[in-house]
Amino acid sequence: MTAEQRFLLLLILVGAVATVLGLVSKRARMVPYPVALAAAGIAVGLLPGGQFPRIGGSVILLAFVPGLIFEAALTLDLAELRRRLLPVGLLATAGVAITVLLIGVLTHLAIGLSWASAMLLGAILAATDPIAVIALLRRLRAPAGLEAILEGESLFNDGTGVAVFSAVLATILSGTPSFGDATLRFVEITLGGTAIGLAVGFLGLALLRFAEDAPLEILATLVIAYGSYLAADLLHASGIVAVVVAGIVVARYGAQIGRLHGPQLLGFWNLLAFVLNAMLFILVGAALPATTLLPVAGLVLVVYVIVLVTRVVPVYGLLGLADLRAASIPWAWRHVTFWAGLRGALSVALALSVAGIAGVDSRVSVVAYGVVLLSLLVQGGLMAPVMRGLKIEAAA
Repeated sequence: MTAEQRFLLLLILVGAVATVLGLVSKRARMVPYPVALAAAGIAVGLLPGGQFPRIGGSVILLAFVPGLIFEAALTLDLAELRRRLLPVGLLATAGVAITVLLIGVLTHLAIGLSWASAMLLGAILAATDPIAVIALLRRLRAPAGLEAILEGESLFNDGTGVAVFSAVLATILSGTPSFGDATLRFVEITLGGTAIGLAVGFLGLALLRFAEDAPLEILATLVIAYGSYLAADLLHASGIVAVVVAGIVVARYGAQIGRLHGPQLLGFWNLLAFVLNAMLFILVGAALPATTLLPVAGLVLVVYVIVLVTRVVPVYGLLGLADLRAASIPWAWRHVTFWAGLRGALSVALALSVAGIAGVDSRVSVVAYGVVLLSLLVQGGLMAPVMRGLKIEAAA
């Protein structure tokens, strides 16, 4: 079988598995789709013979992540987000910083990673991905405010988390990693990504003004999503921050110019996000086979516990600061926010992107992938009973 035929076989397999898992998830309504995808990724990694091509991390970041991030920005409830801006802002800024530092320090002490590799692992695992949780919240008709907090945190900490990741990786590659250098790079990367996102977003709005039908709107938004990422990447800024900002600009002002109203546009982006998520987990399952997790299974379990414990500090600490009397953010919401700190597609893509890079501990990518799988299988798998136990559908 030629390399081209193996690649086509992989695409057919991805499509078939994604379809079957989608049907299973719809039948078993409380089994989140990303949980099923994580299990499928493990199964693909266990297939013998290495029949499938390995997809590089940089390709995954460029091909998959912009679409996933832009779809999340485009479908965000901006009105509800404005009402929850303080808790979301705290979680996505101070929360990310606290998470990276705590995971970095504790993994350095617990499993012996170097400071640089430990902080890189913290940055990979800083961004949350509560797609599975949001689907369940909607099925249970949970409060819009809780959805806004979870979606807003996920969207914005994607940007800040990846900016920290890029800064830490850059200082490692420089040969002289330091906290000061990483901090300076973080500021430069974030500000650059924000500026590029604003520029591409508003240029994209000008393009959307001339879109007379849904196919042209779809094409224009694709250009905005991937164009903002590519522009930032070429200028050594944060592509994720650029996509987040561009997506919010389009979502905020697109309706004002009479665009983005049609169901075809949102339907396209929902389908694209569905396909990208499915492909990502299965492709990564082929690139990082589950057999590579066996030698580091103990490390994965230790780091997963660290990730879970460190989630306590930003959630209960920062949400407590945002609402001291638990009036607008009830305790049940906080418990769900803690348990909903799943890691997902973005962390997987980042983990794969550092595999084999000189200066980065070889265990980082495998351990990060293992933690993502545990997060999805354990937290995602138990999300429905946790929500039922907290009676979240009846929360105020």
